[in-house]
Amino acid sequence: MNTGQKLVVLMLGGARRVSMAELLKRSGKRIGYEVEIISYELLKEVPISLEGKVIVGLKWDDPDVVDDLERVIKENNVNIVLPFLGGAIEIASILKERLPEVFVPVSDFLVTSALFDKVEAAKAFEKAKLPIPLTYSVLSAEMPAIVKPRKGGSSRGIHIFRNIDDLMHLENLGDYLIQEYIERNEEFTVDCYVSQKGETLVTVPRRRLEIMGGEVTRTVPCRNEALETLSREVIDKFMLRGPVTLQFLHDLDNDRYLLMEVNPRLGGGVICSIYAGAPIADYILKEAVGASVRPCTDWAPGTLMARYQKEAIFYKNES
Repeated sequence: MNTGQKLVVLMLGGARRVSMAELLKRSGKRIGYEVEIISYELLKEVPISLEGKVIVGLKWDDPDVVDDLERVIKENNVNIVLPFLGGAIEIASILKERLPEVFVPVSDFLVTSALFDKVEAAKAFEKAKLPIPLTYSVLSAEMPAIVKPRKGGSSRGIHIFRNIDDLMHLENLGDYLIQEYIERNEEFTVDCYVSQKGETLVTVPRRRLEIMGGEVTRTVPCRNEALETLSREVIDKFMLRGPVTLQFLHDLDNDRYLLMEVNPRLGGGVICSIYAGAPIADYILKEAVGASVRPCTDWAPGTLMARYQKEAIFYKNES
């Protein structure tokens, strides 16, 4: 690890994570480092270019993407790699194994690859005896049911079915996870950070108040002992590391919390938790340089985040 006063952070798919880049830079100044942002994208004209350099690269499923990223990391003296999309997490875990001198705060490849597939993840949750919605096969499905693509995110491709005939007309049913649909519910996210030694440093439950295109646009942290305890149980059972985003559903009719997804990466709404006092950006940078980190429990509940759209403009003749 470069111990100079500059840290180069490579975002994998950080196209819209402008606020996170700003917070990383601000955190760097607090601990005495200049943070430089680079982001690996499919297009050059993405908003993160407002805060850093964009490198146009390959798709996550391209067989050459890991080698290409190794080249980018070495050519740019990258110190930290952070994935921001589901497909990038597995790539980051491979890079962690290949480049031990680079700080890549993600879990092991076997864990990340299983969690990326919703069907395999549901099996793993059941095996770990974690509370999840009833999971059906095609033949055992009861209505109403919610159907989610095995891979992917941002709520794309999700369907709710209220009769079995409509479900049976969905093409490629084997590519979906089928679960009970819970009508009366509240959605929660828990933003966590786990040190590389395996200590859970912070868990911040947030109520998801408003969502647009699968991304939270209005959210507020709240004290919830049941969710924090359950989150730590999930982390321990899967031996997760680094930033972790957990999705839960509160079944209001039965007053139970159900685990929906485990994303071993920074979520889009983590900005709210950081402003509420969870020093997640500090944890990333401090662990990267070998500085000590301490648990945080004094974050401020009730810190409402309301997002708005802001434009990045690219002119035709810009290089």
